[in-house]
Amino acid sequence: MSNSLFRKKSLSKIMQDAKDGVSDSHGGASLTKVLNVRDLTLMGVAAVIGAGIFSTIGQAAYNGGPGVIFLFLLTAVTCGFTALCYAEFASRVPVAGSAYTYSYVTFGELAAWIIGWALILEYSIGNIVVAISWSSYFNNVLEGMNIHLPAWLITDSSTAKAAYEHAVATNLPVEGLAWSTAPLLGSWKVIMNIPAFLIVVLITIVAYIGIRESKRSANAMVGLKIIVLAVVVLIGVFYINTDNWTPFLPNKFEGVLKGVSAVFFAYIGFDAISTTAEETANPQRDMPRAMIYSLIICTIIYIVVTLVITGMVNYSEFNHIADPLAYVFDKLNMEKVGYVISISAVVAATSVILVFQIGQPRIWMSMSRDGLLPKKFAKVHRKFHTPSFATIVTGFIVAIPSLFVESGIVTDLTSIGTLFAFVLVCGGVLLLPKVDKESKKFNLPYINGMIIVPAIFALFCFFFRDKIGDTFVNLATIDHERILFLIFLILSFAITVATIIKRFSLIPVLGMLCCLYLMIEIPVKSWLVFFCWMGFGLLVYFLYGYWKSKLAPKQA
Repeated sequence: MSNSLFRKKSLSKIMQDAKDGVSDSHGGASLTKVLNVRDLTLMGVAAVIGAGIFSTIGQAAYNGGPGVIFLFLLTAVTCGFTALCYAEFASRVPVAGSAYTYSYVTFGELAAWIIGWALILEYSIGNIVVAISWSSYFNNVLEGMNIHLPAWLITDSSTAKAAYEHAVATNLPVEGLAWSTAPLLGSWKVIMNIPAFLIVVLITIVAYIGIRESKRSANAMVGLKIIVLAVVVLIGVFYINTDNWTPFLPNKFEGVLKGVSAVFFAYIGFDAISTTAEETANPQRDMPRAMIYSLIICTIIYIVVTLVITGMVNYSEFNHIADPLAYVFDKLNMEKVGYVISISAVVAATSVILVFQIGQPRIWMSMSRDGLLPKKFAKVHRKFHTPSFATIVTGFIVAIPSLFVESGIVTDLTSIGTLFAFVLVCGGVLLLPKVDKESKKFNLPYINGMIIVPAIFALFCFFFRDKIGDTFVNLATIDHERILFLIFLILSFAITVATIIKRFSLIPVLGMLCCLYLMIEIPVKSWLVFFCWMGFGLLVYFLYGYWKSKLAPKQA
């Protein structure tokens, strides 16, 4: 059984399955190849420049001060290493499926399933969070137009109850609150987030109709976002007070790292590019370029915008500010600019939902082609040339929870799933069979890591010597954060030794190490939920996928 758990698909087999994936059982249609490097780059920008820059950037700036730009740089470098590894895979395996397909080639079926299941967490939970954020911004826009939706139609019951109890405890008025005004259905208070539900339904329809329509919508929204952000910078630069940049690191680097989940959540969308490989005219050439281009563009935008808003308003004012970009202009009595920013935030969140709703069905389609999910998930619509059934299921999985799920859902779960996928993608590149460089359009630069990686590990141990000493001295004390740090030390030491022995390439190794470190900065409680999710996924695999896999031995 151990051998069958790690059964692998060859590169030639995956390429052939992609061609054969349009059999009668899959609907007899193929995906339309209409995307080019510009479309892919804009798709990456659409996914990355979303809710993060309009909401989570504020709390990250509060924790880290203006120096939070270092976290954007660290995250961008980490994603850059990973993007180069994705690009190598995309050049070698230009089919849909993203990290799932790549892991199937290098680590085997069990690892591929785990990654596929983790990506479901990334895309689904991530989109629920963005949909709820979209609803909040959309309601703000309506309020600016003197359109007032009932409070019980724009939130969830948990948030509504908490707001009511807080009002009662602090002797604040409760009239107009969702918990007070919600109609009753028996003993159940009817409280639901209708705008979040509707935007997911509408975006799912767009994703269902076709990639060409989705492409046009995403490109238009990206154009509007970039224009608005350019206006923010051009106006805001005249109101910068450099005294607000002092101190630059008020809470030292520990404060900067508190924003890991929020900042990394903003970056995860770039891997959605790889899910559209079969709809790209020249994936081996265009996908690597688009990944790098989108990361560079987004990092520059994040750093410039962060410096501008922390220069306009002191970082200490951003605590629990949901709309920091609009806030800084309202603070300077430029409410009209703030209102325009709120509108663009709605557009930004819409583009993120669209890209994620495109990516998730294509991962399921790949898993279905391999037999790990029912055949229905691989069906391609004859007219629209999209994975129709998988798109509908994705819409239900995101839309229904967005009606009721608490708006305070943390982004940590999404970040864990993504970082986990990134680690395996970087590690997988090291296991790919060598081929002639002329046979592919992108080549990951080879830099021997046998000297540089040990030097980096030694420097890490030197700068973190106090934390390492504390971890070993208090090893008997059950502290989950110390356990995570110790696991990182063991893994990084093992990777360093393997790099020396095997002469591994530097870039994939640095990608693994950076992603592993960012993972241990995520709170422990989110790890517990992540392990429960993965345990449920393994149960599904052993009850269905293991036996139905196309690589499973056939009974006589």
